[in-house]
Amino acid sequence: MKIIKILLSITFAATLGIVFFHQTLISSVLLPQYISWAEETDMQGRQIGKPLDAKHLAIAKEIGIQLPEKVRIVYVDEVPFPHDNFALKTLGEALGFVGEGIINNAQVFGYSIYVRHGFELTTPKLAHELVHVLQIERSSLQAMVTQHFSDLAEYGYNNSPLEVEAFKANEMYKDR
Repeated sequence: MKIIKILLSITFAATLGIVFFHQTLISSVLLPQYISWAEETDMQGRQIGKPLDAKHLAIAKEIGIQLPEKVRIVYVDEVPFPHDNFALKTLGEALGFVGEGIINNAQVFGYSIYVRHGFELTTPKLAHELVHVLQIERSSLQAMVTQHFSDLAEYGYNNSPLEVEAFKANEMYKDR
């Protein structure tokens, strides 16, 4: 009985150590790499993307974006992801961003909204992405990425608080 308690204690301590190591690795190494890459992706998108038209600019203002004139739409064959960084790719696969059978249709990087060619960016779907722009404006790209990664690991995509907020915009703008 005493041996079982000792083994359980050792197993528990080892599990905590592994979890702590992974959390430390993600937060101190991988997250800063991803954030840096996302900031560069946003800068590129703001240079090459198209500004919102008058209708969508009005929606961005309704949603509460402070600087809607900075928002750019960038159409691409594949929504960017740092595929060349093995660690980030592995993290993305674990969180469901990339991998077999996963097609990312649209993603926000600051004021840049990258949209996959062939994806119909309807008004409700654009409103969803604009909420993500607002979320970044409210805090920062760094804070949102950190929260989003944590939320995805804890809640999954559909129940992530940032996504739940954005899904409300899909509903609010479904008839426009």
